[in-house]
This record gives sequence, C-alpha cells and structure tokens, in this order.
Amino acid sequence: MTRWITAGLAAFCLVLAACVTINVYFPAAAAEKAADRIIEDIWGADKQPPKPEASPQSSLGRATGEVLVAALRGALELVVPVANAQADIDISSPAIRALTASMKGRAGELEAFYSSGAIGLTSDGLVEIRDANAVPLADRNKVRKLVADDNADRNSLYREIASANGHPEWEADIRGTFAERWIANARSGWYYKSKAGAWTKK
Repeated sequence: MTRWITAGLAAFCLVLAACVTINVYFPAAAAEKAADRIIEDIWGADKQPPKPEASPQSSLGRATGEVLVAALRGALELVVPVANAQADIDISSPAIRALTASMKGRAGELEAFYSSGAIGLTSDGLVEIRDANAVPLADRNKVRKLVADDNADRNSLYREIASANGHPEWEADIRGTFAERWIANARSGWYYKSKAGAWTKK
C-alpha cells in the first residue's frame, strides 16, 4: 500500500512540476515593446513605421482567443500558482542605458551608410558591411570600425538585458526579438539580410 501511495505522490509531483514549467515563459510581447523603446531612443521616433490598425474581425478573433486563454490560465492557477510570470522587461539598468547611449552616439554616422546600401541589418541582430564599394576608399576603415563597435554594443546589450531580468538563458530570445524589431523599424531603402543570406531592400 505504501508503495502505491509513494508512486502516486511521485506522479503528482511530476504533474505539478510540468504545470509550473508551463508558467515560466519568455515574455515575447514585453520584449518587443522593450526593443521598440530602445530602438526609438537610438534611431529616433520618426523612424518607426506606423502600425496598421487591426480590422474588426481580427480584433473580435483576438478578443475571443484572449478570453479562452484567460479561462484556461484561471483553471490552471487553481491547481498551481503562476511561477515567475513577468509582465515587463526591465531595460533601466545603468549598463543598458550606457550601451544604448553608445549606440545612439554613432547612429548618425551609420545612417548615411545604411541609406547608401553600404551596410545592412542581419537576421541575428547585428550590422554587416553589404557593399564596401559604396563607401569612399578614405572612409572604409571608419565604416569597419563603426560596424565592429556597434556589433560589440549590440551583443553586450542582448546579454545585459537577459541578465538584468534574471534570465541569462533568454539571451537568444532577446537577440531574436531585437533582430526582428531592428528590421521592422528600419527606414525605407535600408537593406536587411535574411537567414538564407539574401539581401533585401526595404
């Protein structure tokens, strides 16, 4: 009899652990908002494209989905409390502010090279020289340094945001979110590189 009780308790603990794991998640929507705030600070608010308004049908569908999700979440929380749920991404640490300021300081110099097609955005959240011939010979070392410095700051930024929020394991997710948002917020005429390696003009 004791053996059956022990086995039952073990199975119950496994179910509880699985439920808790479900509630520890990467807050993608909050990460997108945080990325947009940082990108707006670096590039300027006027460089963000307007977001399309949702149609009534899509709004209705989303509302229905939200009701269902809320109901399921409520039912689950009766069994297991939400573990480590986060509604926001903290981007206020001194290190994050310093990195943002550093990138903002060189954004004006990089802008001309984005516009000429000399450099572009990559699918892993970095900047790459796309066409060195679009840069005057005298400026090529300068561009290489600007790109290298910006990439160093970007790598540090993704790592710092993950660490500042207590989840170093989120670094890849933060990077992926920023990669998408850099491209989404880029100016018309700038280039971005797909995961397949093809350059596209926005």
